[in-house]
Amino acid sequence: MANFFDQIDRWGGLIWQATIETFQMVSISLIISIIIGLPLGILLVITRPNKSYNNKFIYQSLNIVINIIRSIPFIILLFTLLPFTRFIVGTSMGVRGVILPLVVFTAPYIARLMESALLEVDRGVLEAYEAMGIKTRDIIWHVMVREARPSIILGITIAVIGLIGATAMAGLVGAGGLGDVAYRFGHLRYEPEVMYVTIIILIIIIQAIQSIGNVLASRAKKD
Repeated sequence: MANFFDQIDRWGGLIWQATIETFQMVSISLIISIIIGLPLGILLVITRPNKSYNNKFIYQSLNIVINIIRSIPFIILLFTLLPFTRFIVGTSMGVRGVILPLVVFTAPYIARLMESALLEVDRGVLEAYEAMGIKTRDIIWHVMVREARPSIILGITIAVIGLIGATAMAGLVGAGGLGDVAYRFGHLRYEPEVMYVTIIILIIIIQAIQSIGNVLASRAKKD
């Protein structure tokens, strides 16, 4: 046990830096993914058959592209996008080098979660606002999104947890973060204490995020 705490003291600075890098990767990727994913989710809903802006071409095209991206495991997507990432941002290493693959992986996932959440909105509520002559774009943002807030929050919570798992895998290509520390020091250098500490930190982070998401979703239901 004493050796375990000695190792924590030894690697403390490195693990703290890795934790900050993980938060950076997750926060930046999540914000960009929501900016892309939420409009895509809305577009999937309103272009469906029998919806406001019924457009079979747009709906089917988005459907196919999203399904293709979601079919590729993140680790394969990460290696596939390495040349493109280097071309766009000039590097495939560190936090900056992994943002693009994380966004490509997460945005379609969030789009699907948003689509599912918006489709849960009571059709009767939407018809009532339509009967009052309110414009479709206003109904989308002020009715559909508002009514779907609890499901959207829970969906984003799920996406964040998945994103944390993806950042851990990104450590295999030197992206930094807790996954990188666990791989380079815990696995390659046979320092099991480092691996245990990173696992504990990840468990704490994920439990905290899930708890916060549940609380926010509960509050959204009451508003």
